Amino acid sequence: MSSELAIKVDNLSKCYQIYEKPRDRLLQMLAGGRRKFYREFWAVKEVSFEIRKGETVGIVGRNGSGKSTLLQMICGTLNPTGGSIQANGRIAALLELGSGFNPEFTGRENVYLNAAVLGLTKEYIESRLDDILGFAEIGEFIDQPVKTYSSGMLVRLAFSVAINVDPQILIVDEALSVGDELFQRKCFSRIEAIKEGGATILFVSHSGATVIDLCDRAILIDSGELLSIGSPKIIVGRYQKLLYASVETREIIRKQVRDSLLIDGPLAHAPEIKNLLLSEEGSALRESFDPSLRPTSTIEYASNGAIIESPVILSPSGERFNNLIRNNTYRYTYSVSFSRAVTNVRFGMLIKTMTGIEVGGAHTANQVSAGVSMVEQGQIFRVEFEFSCRLNPGVYFLNAGVTGCIDGVDTYLHRLLDVEMFRVLPDSANLATAIVDFGCIPKLSACNE
Repeated sequence: MSSELAIKVDNLSKCYQIYEKPRDRLLQMLAGGRRKFYREFWAVKEVSFEIRKGETVGIVGRNGSGKSTLLQMICGTLNPTGGSIQANGRIAALLELGSGFNPEFTGRENVYLNAAVLGLTKEYIESRLDDILGFAEIGEFIDQPVKTYSSGMLVRLAFSVAINVDPQILIVDEALSVGDELFQRKCFSRIEAIKEGGATILFVSHSGATVIDLCDRAILIDSGELLSIGSPKIIVGRYQKLLYASVETREIIRKQVRDSLLIDGPLAHAPEIKNLLLSEEGSALRESFDPSLRPTSTIEYASNGAIIESPVILSPSGERFNNLIRNNTYRYTYSVSFSRAVTNVRFGMLIKTMTGIEVGGAHTANQVSAGVSMVEQGQIFRVEFEFSCRLNPGVYFLNAGVTGCIDGVDTYLHRLLDVEMFRVLPDSANLATAIVDFGCIPKLSACNE
């Protein structure tokens, strides 16, 4: 294993024996391998990938796709049926938080117990105890049996132990939503600090925005099989397309994703975008339409009774633009034609950065019941969202979506990701930083000492 690698997984598989009846287990023992009284379920099948030191990698996939099983095998809490795993560094895992705690022990005793499982000495934990207890914020309850804790207190303590032991490899399974908003932010901040410190992070999340925001790469797993690995933005888009696919089209989409296995590194059009931005620097700001500014990362969901067409950005007077000026007002419009009768119809839009961070958007109704009550087959709607361009210079992408109720269930009727893109032109007079321009006005005044 190369010294540059933190984790290497080679043809990893996990198979479970599923018995229909309890007595079949006994019959299997008596059969001596001459007959099978079980069926095989492959939770993970021949998965291979490598993670470099200091890399942050997210794993996405539908429920039951094998994500948690994969992490448990990497952590060593579950033995694989086949294949191999190599890890280079001390692992701290946030799997089922608090599952290793003894309910009869106090919180303080469980801190030492949990740390011992991680291979840490009592002296080391004592040197970090104040940090652990301060992060968990459970106060005097630290000396009470954990069986008296609420579920929130328990996971906060377990999370605090795991992330305050300076792991070289941090493995997280859907544990980034513990506690209230303030504690969640503390968790994200600590994970970001661990990342900046050079640790390797591997985590499972159903939040596409979190994966895009935190990760260098992402892995898509479905039915125990690794389908795709590469840019978080692309992988999350494929995951969402698979997630919302109908049963009839799911296998087709799986094949499409599998056939394009491995798109790694930055988006293909990123260098051209950077050059386009630089070429505008210093020139007079002028709204315009650039026909070459077209997205190459568009993902279209299967139609389920509606089709979105002709998404464009227009000025208030109706001119089409994709070179926009900060603080000006524009209209994002598209049409939707319906091939079936649907109730409670809602329309939406979303603006994202080039790396997939969701900047903002809107929909036509907050509640399902507040949508268009009835849309007949053959009807066409023109949708328009007026927005003020409060974004700083950069390239951005637009989504479009329509939902409605079919047989009483609210679902996507059609959805387009990265269907339109636009560029906010550089302005040498602009003092704002980051993504959104909040109209901050700097003021300076000299103070006499």
